[in-house]
Amino acid sequence: MLYYKILLYYRIYLKPMMYIPPLNFSPVVSTDVSLYRSGYPMPLNYPFIRDQLHLRTIIHVGDKQDLSPEYAEFLEQGNIQFHNIYMDSCRDDGFKDRMNQILEIVLNVDNYPMLIHSGKGKHRVGTVVGIIRKLLQGWSIAGIYQEYDIFSGGLKGEADLEFITMFETSLFIRKDKIPGFVTSVTT
Repeated sequence: MLYYKILLYYRIYLKPMMYIPPLNFSPVVSTDVSLYRSGYPMPLNYPFIRDQLHLRTIIHVGDKQDLSPEYAEFLEQGNIQFHNIYMDSCRDDGFKDRMNQILEIVLNVDNYPMLIHSGKGKHRVGTVVGIIRKLLQGWSIAGIYQEYDIFSGGLKGEADLEFITMFETSLFIRKDKIPGFVTSVTT
């Protein structure tokens, strides 16, 4: 009888939490800081994000400007900075400026741990991560294309890959704020 009471107590009060990461979730960097990528988080992903990632910043890259009330509440309760960067396609006017805006956030160690997400975590996030890999980590274009291909499910975003290859920028960066994973930026 005591066994069943203990088992019941365990199932009700001590049941381990099941954590479900967002679609296409993956670490991008996990050294001195933590940078993650994913698709748009759903309410069932919030416990994972809250309890496992302990985020300070979320960047959403996408064509939607409105947040669901649940997501807005989750961000507020977690005291998470949220940056909603409009990106429909890398062919859009102003895409380079928005990419620079993202890089300025990524290049400030005070913003970590950080999640960058889009609708499904494929093409837009793949472009952002590709730029990070190229400019900040010195990856080869072949490696960037391979990673892009893995997360896009084999759907080639030729315009995205061309944008990554051709993208160059110059930003003012505070040397004392650069995260340790950045290996190929000059200040």
